[in-house]
Amino acid sequence: MSAESPEQNEHFIRVLRQRFRDWRGTRPFWAGLFTLLGGIPIAYFPYATLQLGQMTLSMATTAGAGSLIIGVLLVTLGLTMWFQQAVRIFAGVAAILLALVSIPVANLGGFVIGFLMALIGGALSVSWAPGQPESEPEPHADDLPDPVAAPMYDTETTVDANGGRNSAG
Repeated sequence: MSAESPEQNEHFIRVLRQRFRDWRGTRPFWAGLFTLLGGIPIAYFPYATLQLGQMTLSMATTAGAGSLIIGVLLVTLGLTMWFQQAVRIFAGVAAILLALVSIPVANLGGFVIGFLMALIGGALSVSWAPGQPESEPEPHADDLPDPVAAPMYDTETTVDANGGRNSAG
């Protein structure tokens, strides 16, 4: 086999996919992705310049700074959901509030695209809960070995315990 063997590359890709799947399963991945992608149109559209033939359509508004701040905060909250899942509730509520504030501030929340994505991402983040680890199945009573009767020796404590009293000494 050579170093260029497709079997080795296929195994490497399979391992990377499995690692990504495991990483994605331990955090609110889709919530972070929707929130992150929701912040991009909110921050981008107020500064966009659209060319239609020889006509230039500029979206520069007085609320551009507010739109940029909301968009950057949404991107930051999306990354926070991925890498600090302990604050997912705060990040989700903040994303929902920023999405609602983006409607009047940022051109209807990035033409409703960014608003909806940030709103869905925030809701997913608030509702996400970490999964329970898989527990090993408990053995059935049929699988357990029969208990062996231990010899019974009467000592001072067992006599007292058998008589209803228990002494510590």
